[in-house]
This record gives sequence, C-alpha cells and structure tokens, in this order.
Amino acid sequence: MTLSENITNRLLRLASKRPVRHSLFWAGLFVLYSLVEMFFTQQGFFYTLSNNVVRLILLGMAVYYNIYVLIPRYLAGKKFMPYIGFLLLTVFIVTPLEAFLIYAKSGSQPDMQATVLGSLNWSFLPNFFILGTSTVVKITLDWYTNIRERQELVTQTMQSELRFLKSQINPHFLFNTLNSLYALTLKKSELAPDIVLKLSEMMRYMLYECNEKWVPLSKEVNYIANYLELERLRQGGRVDICFEVQGSVSDQKIAPLMFIPFIENCFKHGLGSQLTRGFVNIRLEVRGNELDLQIENSKAESMPKPLHHRSGGIGLVNVRRRLDLLYPNRYQLNIEDSPNSYRVNLKLLLE
Repeated sequence: MTLSENITNRLLRLASKRPVRHSLFWAGLFVLYSLVEMFFTQQGFFYTLSNNVVRLILLGMAVYYNIYVLIPRYLAGKKFMPYIGFLLLTVFIVTPLEAFLIYAKSGSQPDMQATVLGSLNWSFLPNFFILGTSTVVKITLDWYTNIRERQELVTQTMQSELRFLKSQINPHFLFNTLNSLYALTLKKSELAPDIVLKLSEMMRYMLYECNEKWVPLSKEVNYIANYLELERLRQGGRVDICFEVQGSVSDQKIAPLMFIPFIENCFKHGLGSQLTRGFVNIRLEVRGNELDLQIENSKAESMPKPLHHRSGGIGLVNVRRRLDLLYPNRYQLNIEDSPNSYRVNLKLLLE
C-alpha cells in the first residue's frame, strides 16, 4: 500500500466517526452562513462571526432536540401529527429567539437591527429546512444501520448453523472408521496400516481445509476417492464399488463435505447384514459450473423397517439444510427409494 493510499484510508476511517461527521457538518454550515451574510449585509468579519455563533448554537440545540427527543418519542412511534406540531413549535421558538439575541447585540447599529427585524419572516424557512434535513438524515442512517445489523445477524446465524451442521458430519464419519479400524486390529489384519494411512490423509483434509466456506472441487473429489478406497479395504470385497468422474474437475469451488453423508449412508444403511454381495455406483459429471452427482446402492428387500427409515436420518437432514443455506435456488435433490436399491441425484450450480 502506497503512502497516499494509507493516508486516504486513515482519513476515510476518521471521517466515518460520528463526532468528526457532526463537526464537519456544523463547520461547513458555519462557513456557508458566514459567506451568505457577508455578501448580503456587507458587515465586518468579526460581527458576522459572532452572529453565526449565536445562530448555530440555537440551531444546534434545535437539531439535537429533534434527533434525540422528537424523532424517538413521536416519529419512531408513528405519531406523525404530534411530531410535525412539535417540530414547527421548535422552529417558531428558535427563530424569534435567534433574532432577539442578534438584535440585542447590535444595539450600536440601528441599520443592522432594522435588517434583523426585516428578515425575521424569512428566517423561519432555512431553520425549518435544516431541521427537516436532520430528520431525513436520521431516518436514512437508522434505516441503513438496521439493514446492516440484520445482514450481520443473518450472516452470523448462518455461519453458526453451518459450523454446527458440519461438526455433526465430521465426528460421525470418524467414529464409523475408528470402529472398523478397531475390528481389524483385533483380527490383526494386514489392512489396518493402509486404513490408518488413508484415514490420516482424510483427517488432514477435514482439519486443515474444511474450515473454509469453499474448497476446490478437485480436493473434494480426491477426498471421496480416499473414502471409497478405505471402504474397499474395510468391506473386503463384499461390495462392488464404482466411482466414475466425467468432465473437467479443477478449481471449481464447492462447500466441503457436501457429498459424504449420501455416500456414508450407502454403506451404513443401504448395505445390511442381509446382503452377502452388494454394490455402490457413484457417477460425478461436471459441465462448466454445473455438477451432477448420481449415487445408487443396493439394499436388502427385507431390510428392517426402523433401519430402512433411518436412511433419511440426521445425515440427510443436515445436508439438506446445508444445501438450503449455501445453494439457495441453485440445487436439485431427488431421492428414489425402491425395494432393492436407493438412488440419489444431486444437481448443483457451483461457485
């Protein structure tokens, strides 16, 4: 960042502070009043300066009375007629008081006193205009602040919900894999070291890269491939697993761990002990920013009813909620539950 950019950023941050904004407004108004009065009255600088000090002190009291008393008490409560009445009353009190004080301090200048009295009727208009402008500015700033706070609240709520949903996915997979690993170590299986290596690679991805909102699609596909390889080792040839990727998979962005609940359910709920042989077919097709995921797995026709219903349990509820939050109106999810198989078709518009 250059020196000029650094200075500009500091000035912008300074100007965004409320005391600085108010000070700049009153300073600008003071200069404007002084130039106008000096042009029309041809009075000296110090006389004009003292007049505008009196004028702006009274006007400032009226403006802040409007902002901090009248608007919150009446306008915010939709009491429009009382608000307008009190606003006009404030103008009709401040303007004659302003004229009286300037008239009194001009005792040695009869011509200036005559000018003050002659312009009294016209003095109501600028005062009313400034009070009305303060109302418009206050309403606009409150509206903007309210919109910004709502957006921040929605964003914080969404991020918290996404973190919660993702935290339910990660331990779910971890516990399943550790249980399988424990069973293999009890049998002193030669497959245990391979599972440990695959699991460590997957956990590295989950811990260090899945904290981002979006990850490269290529890494998510590699994660799925590792997961399926781990399942091949764990299933011991009991399940035919086919994973096919079509299209250009590169740096398209996707929410991490979006597909794994569907794939987990293939092995956890679709392939029960009633099946001696089963299959899991996964086809991922990418066309530009369009993604089409098709998953089909076998299941026992006589699968117990409670377990059968669990195939749409908390994992799929969570992934549907994540889809709603991250891909609103940008996804289609179709699930087909037939007697011998379970099919999932997910279409996404990627980042």
